[in-house]
Amino acid sequence: MNLPNKLTMLRIIMIPFVVVFLLARPIGDASDYVALVLFIAASLTDMADGKIARKYNLITNFGKFMDPLADKLLVCCSMICLVQLGRIPAWIVCIIVAREFAISGFRLIAAEKGTVIAANYWGKFKTTFQMIMIILMILNVPALFILTTIIMWIATALTIISLVTYIAQNKDVLKDAD
Repeated sequence: MNLPNKLTMLRIIMIPFVVVFLLARPIGDASDYVALVLFIAASLTDMADGKIARKYNLITNFGKFMDPLADKLLVCCSMICLVQLGRIPAWIVCIIVAREFAISGFRLIAAEKGTVIAANYWGKFKTTFQMIMIILMILNVPALFILTTIIMWIATALTIISLVTYIAQNKDVLKDAD
């Protein structure tokens, strides 16, 4: 297993720790800060694994599938925790999670036809804004409420735009789908 794939696996392994610190709060109020550090570290592995894979030509089919899955797991699990904490409306999380399932299904159809579809820039913007939103929501600083709300709306809009764009750019995959 190459370094980018190890970073992807590390991101997946970090997810339960983010969840535990957000919800079980093993060290009280300081748990948010530990969750924040873990979430940021996990998010940075996403950036690092992609750069390393491209720079050293270490792109693998495992990475093409697992990297986006790791991102979806990190973001969705974190947002579900934030719903329980009352920091994000459930309906926004439902839209984001539904988009992620739809795209995963779309990728499976493409893979069945021998096509691997890479993420487009709308998807990358979406993920970036979702991660910034989650960071701000974990911080939970009242003075940043307006900024957090604006970022949440941008992340939600980018989620919808990226879904529509993704399907429009790859609509040929759906031809003859049974």
